[in-house]
Amino acid sequence: MMKRFVYPLQGFMTLLKKDRNFVLHLLTAVLVIIAGSCFDLTKVEWLFIIIAIFSVLFMEVINTSVEYVVDLVTDDYHELAKHAKDTASFAVVLASMMSAIIGCVIFIPRIFALLN
Repeated sequence: MMKRFVYPLQGFMTLLKKDRNFVLHLLTAVLVIIAGSCFDLTKVEWLFIIIAIFSVLFMEVINTSVEYVVDLVTDDYHELAKHAKDTASFAVVLASMMSAIIGCVIFIPRIFALLN
């Protein structure tokens, strides 16, 4: 049973070593979770925050996977390899933008309420 988790754990360790952005996303997730705890979010708000956090992490994992596969296939510059890497990284940007919008919708009214 534990063998099932060996390869995912190795993948996680690889991400921590190779992908600085993944580590930054994890740190941001921790800060958002702390902020959510401080602002006493509703269950629905927590669901949106969790979806936002994991969508960015999922996209970062897929982006890193695409980079590894492209690098495995060719060491030479190839326009299609560039497109594969660029579009995978754009998926991370889209997920990050969605997450930022969700965060703004949830947190900005609470921050303004504190200031008033």
